[in-house]
Amino acid sequence: MRLQSVRSRTVTSSAAFRPASAPTDGGRDALSRLTDLSREFAPKLSFSIHSDFGTIETEWRSFQEGAECTPFQAFEWQSAWYRHVGAAAGIVPAIVVGRFATGKTAFILPLAVQPRRFAKRLCWLAEELCDYNAPLLARDFSHQVTRDRFLAFWSELQRRMQADPRLAHDWIEFEKMPETIGAQVNPFTYLPVAANANSAHITQLGDEWEAFYRAKRSSATRRRDRAKRKHLAEFGEIRFVTVTEPPAARQTLETLWEQKKQIFARRGIADIFARPGYREFFDDFASNPQTRHLVHISREEIGGTCAATNFAVIFGDCYYHLLSSYCDDRLTRYGPGVLHLRDLMAYAIKAGLRRFDFTIGDEGYKLEWSDLRLRLYDYSSAATPRGWLPNGVSVVRRRVKGFVKQTPLFWRLTCRVRSVLGPF
Repeated sequence: MRLQSVRSRTVTSSAAFRPASAPTDGGRDALSRLTDLSREFAPKLSFSIHSDFGTIETEWRSFQEGAECTPFQAFEWQSAWYRHVGAAAGIVPAIVVGRFATGKTAFILPLAVQPRRFAKRLCWLAEELCDYNAPLLARDFSHQVTRDRFLAFWSELQRRMQADPRLAHDWIEFEKMPETIGAQVNPFTYLPVAANANSAHITQLGDEWEAFYRAKRSSATRRRDRAKRKHLAEFGEIRFVTVTEPPAARQTLETLWEQKKQIFARRGIADIFARPGYREFFDDFASNPQTRHLVHISREEIGGTCAATNFAVIFGDCYYHLLSSYCDDRLTRYGPGVLHLRDLMAYAIKAGLRRFDFTIGDEGYKLEWSDLRLRLYDYSSAATPRGWLPNGVSVVRRRVKGFVKQTPLFWRLTCRVRSVLGPF
């Protein structure tokens, strides 16, 4: 999948890094130590910044095959998002590629500069449609790059970007950053991060569905599941359908958008799929010959009704459960969405996958199935005086959101008010 050319500029740094700023709680000793480490680090790492996907496509595609990352950092996901959403919004990609002294790729940071009305924001590329925002890391990255070395690199990267008019920014806002990337600590958690309002949840799949199901659900719960399935069967034959052909995929996605729209409206949530380019992004990703092998689209049919739908990505040994919906009619009380979820996990097990990632969100059904919790973090900082106000607003917004979501009484009240008044 190759993007249309975007006017770009590439900056390469092979010289020694300048000393990083001292930690906020450090003194002269910390600054001296960080400076020494920065000098030691300098000849071992170089980096370049790209604003044109075409200049980095080959290296990015090759690197992601062996790197530790999620599907949201794959070239296919990022470039499709930019084609359908980012370019029209005037967002400038700032894709940072780091290399060890051997020339081997050390990491790729898919960043972006987003123009706002009064200031420019540095953020993760495609952040809105990424449940995890993170770098791609070489598998030996953490063995070669210490915390202080990473902070030295980050300081130099900031200096380089601020010196380029196209990449200069007023504040930094990084959200939904996972605590770990594969088996490694996410180096961006070395920054003064704060906990995101949500976590992510993952279940480790077994070798056989029935054994996995019995281990996860009590006998009473399995009885209730059977009873609900029996009620659903009264409305017609139950069929779990995996959609493979583009026309059928588009039709199923249209059903998903419509069902999601109804769910959002009932809960007073703004319909994100009404935003420019969002539906086109998913349609493209699901139908493009170069990406559709990564996608799993399915629906649960009951009689003549499409009772539930989903859009997922299969990446490595993991099933990423991204979007799901269910009908809002007489079938709803019997849980067609829950039935569909069970069929999805059974599908993943049969496909030989080892993990089922529910991604971001602390909904009750995820907690019932999951055995791993992935903490997510946010980071924001003003880079210029112009960025002080938007950064302050960002900090307050995230703190209020975190407090509300972590306080059951306030969260229930917020959901009720929103369902009546709509999004706010």
